Formats: sequence, C-alpha cells, structure tokens
Amino acid sequence: MPREKVLVVEDEEAILELITFNLTKEGYQVRGVATGEEALMATRDWLPDVVLLDLMLPGVDGLEVCRVLKADPAISHVAIVMVTAKSEEADVVTGLELGADDYVTKPFSPRVLIARVRAVLRRRSVAVPDETTPLKVHDLVIHPGRHEVLVKGKPADLTHTEFSLLHLLARRPGWVFTRNQIIDRLRGSDYPVTDRSVDVQVVGLRKKLGRAAECIETVRGVGYRFKE
Repeated sequence: MPREKVLVVEDEEAILELITFNLTKEGYQVRGVATGEEALMATRDWLPDVVLLDLMLPGVDGLEVCRVLKADPAISHVAIVMVTAKSEEADVVTGLELGADDYVTKPFSPRVLIARVRAVLRRRSVAVPDETTPLKVHDLVIHPGRHEVLVKGKPADLTHTEFSLLHLLARRPGWVFTRNQIIDRLRGSDYPVTDRSVDVQVVGLRKKLGRAAECIETVRGVGYRFKE
C-alpha cells in the first residue's frame, strides 16, 4: 500500500471530504486545507509528495499558490495536480507553464483522480533520460546522437524541428507540454513563432510516423503529450 503524502487544497468541504476519504482508503497519508495561505504553510511544514490544488480559492488563489511553490527551491520538487471547475483553458495552460504536473477538471470520479495521483508519482520516480540516451518506446527507436528515428525498424525522414519535438515529448511520457513550453525548449524563449506553428510541426511529424503517430496525444486547448 502506498504511504506517500498528499495535501488536498479545497475550500468546498464536501469535495474535500470525498477526496480525503478515497485517498486515505488507497493508503495515502492525507491532509486537507481550505485556503491558499494554509496550503503554502502546510507544504513547507509537512512536505507532501503531491499537492491536489483547487484553483478557485478564497484569498490567495491556486495559480498564485503554484507560482510560489515552484519558485521556492526547498519545495519546488513537490508535484502539483491542479483541480478546477473552470472551463477556461487559459488557467490550465498558465498552471502548467508555472510548473504544475497535471490537472483534473470538476466534476471528476475519485478513480480518475487517484489514477492521476498515481501517474504523477510514477513519473516523478522515473529518471528522465539524458539528451544523448537512445530511447525505445512503443514502435519507435530514437537515436539522439545519430539524429535518427526508426519506426518498426524503418527510418523516418524527419526535419530537425520534428526530431527535436518528438525527442522532447518521448523523454517524458505522460507529461503535458503546452505549446509555449515546446517553443521555449526547442528554439529558446525569443524564437519568433506563434504557438500554432507547433501544431503544424505535429501534423507533419504524425504523417511521417504512420501508425506510431498514435503515441503523440493532443491535449485539447493546452498542448501535447507522449502516451505512457
């Protein structure tokens, strides 16, 4: 049974109780708080493995909590899963770009929430391959040193940007990358290109990967991730 610590930040008492009950039943150590201020104090004092962070909080909102946590070197390693009822995709994008690891939108089933917590903890425990390590994932073999991609043993003719995009996603399966994060990591933050240019690159990459293109998942309104 897991013994990782989960801090639940939720101002609606019924939802807080529901989440706490289900996580405790799964074996997690759970603590609940109702405000952003309490979340910041509890994270520093208790050092949870994961923070389930509602974005709509009284006082200090969830995005500000995320910003503060990720800016503090002593606690920036703590995983954050945003939990929000907001339908505005901009909040999800902002949270991910601030360093959040994943998100769940309300209403949600407890099973889905627990699965997200498990996935975040699993990804955090797996070392990220360095830039030069060959990757074998699904039907793909990616050789950074050779700048080569094999799909079921056959080479795929990728451009430099397509290769870099695939390598970026494949090194962190399951992680959601926003379009701006992709641009920043591939070209630098001063690269003069719109986020829609990333979509064009993905379309071209998918065509060249054939059926293996199913590995690249679109996260609607947010960006892309590589299938776990």
